[in-house]
Amino acid sequence: MTTPTTNPGPVARTARSATATPAAKGRRALTRLRTLGGSRLQRTCLLLLVVFVLVALLAPWLAPQDPTFGRLGDTLLDPSTDHWLGTDQGGHDTFSALIAGTRTSLAGPLAVVLFSTLLGTAVGLVTAWRGGWTDTVTGRVLDVVFAFPALLLAILAVALFGKGMTAPVLAMAIAYMPYTARLVRGLAVQEKARPYIAAYQVQGHSALFVTVRRMLPNIAPTLLAQSTVNFGYALLDLAALSFLGLGVQPPTPDWGAMINQGQAAVLQGQPLSAIVPAVAVVLVVVAFNVVGENLGDRLAGRDS
Repeated sequence: MTTPTTNPGPVARTARSATATPAAKGRRALTRLRTLGGSRLQRTCLLLLVVFVLVALLAPWLAPQDPTFGRLGDTLLDPSTDHWLGTDQGGHDTFSALIAGTRTSLAGPLAVVLFSTLLGTAVGLVTAWRGGWTDTVTGRVLDVVFAFPALLLAILAVALFGKGMTAPVLAMAIAYMPYTARLVRGLAVQEKARPYIAAYQVQGHSALFVTVRRMLPNIAPTLLAQSTVNFGYALLDLAALSFLGLGVQPPTPDWGAMINQGQAAVLQGQPLSAIVPAVAVVLVVVAFNVVGENLGDRLAGRDS
C-alpha cells in the first residue's frame, strides 16, 4: 500500500525558506544575479552584432563622406559637426572610414569561416564514415597543419603571392580547417554509432545520403557555435595582418589598417583615429565569442 503524496502548501514553503541559512540564500541570490547578468550580456552582444552587420551592409549609404578622399588641409582635425570623430593624418574622415571599414573587416573573416567550415566538414565526415587508414592518415595531416599558427601561414602566403586579402584569407582558411574537421569527425563518430544510421544503411541508402541528409543536420548546431567563435578569432588575425601592412592596402578602409595609420596621430595628440577602430575590433571579437560560447552551452544542455 502506497502512501499518498501531499503537496506542501504555501505555509510549508514559507517555513522552509525562513529556515534556510543565510549562506544558502546568498548562493541563490548570486545564481539569479549571474543568470540575469548573463542573459543581458548575451542579448547585448547579439544586438551589437546585428548593428555591425547592418552597418556593413549599408556602409555606402551611411558614410557621410567619401572615406578614400582626403584633404591635406583637413589633417588631424578635432571632432566637429563636419567630422564627428575628427580626421586622420591623411585628411580622411575617421567616422566615414570606420563605417566603410566595417564591410572589409567583416568580409574577410566571413570568407575564412565559410571556406574552413566547408572544407573541415567534408574532411570530418569522410574520415568518420570511412575510418581505418583514411582516418589515421588524415589525422596525421591535420596534426601537421595544427603546428602552424594561422597568422604565420597568412604571412607566408603574403610573402609568396603578395599583399592583399585573397592569399591571407585562403591561408587562414586552411589553418582554421583542422579545428572544424576534428569537431565534425568527433560528432560524426558518435552519430554513426546510433541505431538510425544502421537503419538507413539496411534500407540501402548511400553513404552520401546518410551523411549529408541525415547525419549533418544533427551536428550542424554545434558546428554553428564553433564557427561563431572562429569568426572572432579570424577577425582578430586579419586585423593584425592589416595592422602589419600585409592585408588590406590603402586607400581601402579597414580597421587594422586604420590602427596602423593612426599611430602617428596618437603621438600628435589625436588618438581617436587609432582608438576608435581598435575599440570596434575588441567589441566585435568579444561579442562573437560571447554569442558562440552561449550557443555551445545551450547545445550542451547548460543554462548559461
